[in-house]
Amino acid sequence: MITKNNFYQTSQAGLGTKSLARNFISNVFSWMGIALALTAFTAYYFANSPELISSLITENGMTLLGWVVMLSPIGFVLAMTLGFQRFSIGTLTILFGVYSVLMGASLSFILLIYTSSSVFQTFAVTAGMFGIMAFVGYTTKTDLTKFGSILMMGVIGLVIASLVNMFMKSATFDYIISFIGVLIFTGLTAYDVQTLKRIGTGAEYGAENTRKLVILGALRLYLDFINLFLFLLRFMGDRK
Repeated sequence: MITKNNFYQTSQAGLGTKSLARNFISNVFSWMGIALALTAFTAYYFANSPELISSLITENGMTLLGWVVMLSPIGFVLAMTLGFQRFSIGTLTILFGVYSVLMGASLSFILLIYTSSSVFQTFAVTAGMFGIMAFVGYTTKTDLTKFGSILMMGVIGLVIASLVNMFMKSATFDYIISFIGVLIFTGLTAYDVQTLKRIGTGAEYGAENTRKLVILGALRLYLDFINLFLFLLRFMGDRK
């Protein structure tokens, strides 16, 4: 038999769980926003500094530092993901910050290839699409778990297709890859937000592991946003 007291306790527990999820997601988005701001500032700074750009690329191609800047973010992602248990929250935060700066340096070439107006327009469209899908992922009652493995297989397929097209250099194939990429990372945004919401409901507020999960969650959504932006830019970007 459900008494008023039991009903009140159950309601309070539900409200507490929702509050934990909101706090967790709020922190995730805050750190994601900080990372995007660092990336945008670094990209703009590098693109407007001939000395910095020349340290990354010359008339003969990419410099050694340029290759380091382009490839090192992959190592940072692997380090943060695999070192979750070993690293402290401070170490993970520093790695995330450095990663964001390196990504900004590697993306500075975008401002040299595309017009500033088309880059800003694409960024605004990306933010809108990302926001809508994040809202869907947070509020939907549909279990998106079954789509997770499909979307991740799609990401692997995108990587393989992109590597193949590096040799084929097919504009049509590139267009197809970009279209599929937009669909995949749009879906991943909703899936990841729902997953992070579920993690947040079981998180202990203020615990060390919870704060580390916030950083990894921010990294996850950051990657969704950046990839969605890059694929959309192939459609919307106006070359100089």
